[in-house]
Amino acid sequence: MKKISTLFKKDINNLGRVINEINPENNWVFNEKAIATQKFDGSACAVINGRLYKRYDAKKGKTAPEGAIPCQEADPITGHHPHWVECSIEKKDDQYFWEGFNALAESGSVEDGTYELIGEKVQENPENIKGHLLVKHGHNILRLESLDFDFIKSFLSNPENNMEGIVFHHPADNRMCKIRKSDFGLRRKAVKELIV
Repeated sequence: MKKISTLFKKDINNLGRVINEINPENNWVFNEKAIATQKFDGSACAVINGRLYKRYDAKKGKTAPEGAIPCQEADPITGHHPHWVECSIEKKDDQYFWEGFNALAESGSVEDGTYELIGEKVQENPENIKGHLLVKHGHNILRLESLDFDFIKSFLSNPENNMEGIVFHHPADNRMCKIRKSDFGLRRKAVKELIV
């Protein structure tokens, strides 16, 4: 899975934030009826030919493990070079990926594609769930009234929309871009009760 850019341009004086200007490579979001979906905060993984993989970033001179599948060319600026590395049932590091995968298998809905691993032992569980799940990317579609900067900022500021952000999918090809709460300097609220 390639690294994806933000919908709006980054502020050159504050690279963690965005400004009210469309990132030119993402004009398609406004011109081609992009599909807006919920961005989950977890760990990217994939099912390829029925086999489970997790993302590995071979950056800063790291070498990808043998058999790793590159997702894109290395980024010349950031050095990010994401790969898919097959999960092993014997590795303790992969146990939560397998827990999510097994939950999918039990529901009979394992399909090839990219997923987000979410759960109790992933990123401090911002999705607030019990156990571990794989959520298919693009699964939770959002109905947005507008795509302008102020509306999206307001949407992500709304306490009822306690999500990491939005991923926009091109309706005809694999292009995607994102916008996160953190791009506006917003934080997710902490939720105490786990969703079962």
